[in-house]
Amino acid sequence: MLSISRRSDQTNPESNWYAVYTRHQHETTVAEILTIKGFETLLPSYQVRRRWQDRVKFISMPLFPCYVFVRACLDRRLDIVTTPGIHALVSNAGHPAPIPAAEIDAIQRAVESGSRVEPHPLLKCGAWVRVKCGPLEGVEGILERKKNLHRLVLSVEMLGKAVSVEVDGFQVERLSRDRRSISISNPRAIYPQPDYRIA
Repeated sequence: MLSISRRSDQTNPESNWYAVYTRHQHETTVAEILTIKGFETLLPSYQVRRRWQDRVKFISMPLFPCYVFVRACLDRRLDIVTTPGIHALVSNAGHPAPIPAAEIDAIQRAVESGSRVEPHPLLKCGAWVRVKCGPLEGVEGILERKKNLHRLVLSVEMLGKAVSVEVDGFQVERLSRDRRSISISNPRAIYPQPDYRIA
């Protein structure tokens, strides 16, 4: 599993993480160009097994197809949206929507943990847990159990997408209250659909 993460030497402490919506299969190119422009970028990926006629090969695929995360101040918005391969900054109500730093950190740590990470349907309810030890210590998410496997589901709510990472059951503790306890009668109210217009 690989993660393309490039950091600017002079990251502004007032900057936020944003998601940019890219053309299909242009994620790597967009991340590289934004990095050259001095932005901190994140393009998390995972390994997929593909069988060809004469061999089996593992290839790297984006965990969030058509999205690249970029850390920036909005005064450089034009530098972002004019990058070849970018459709727009993901926005809400016409304004670029920051991605919580905790969600970005959880994704980064999951990819760098060495555990199996892959895309997962977004979960709107479930047991909210915190990892007690190991490389993911302190990361919170929804625990999913399938037979003897435990997977921690991490969400990027602004995108309405999630990823899962394998964890051992003894490594997690259930939190006293479910952070997803709000009503899900109107999912769009909880997870507003991204607005891809250039803000």
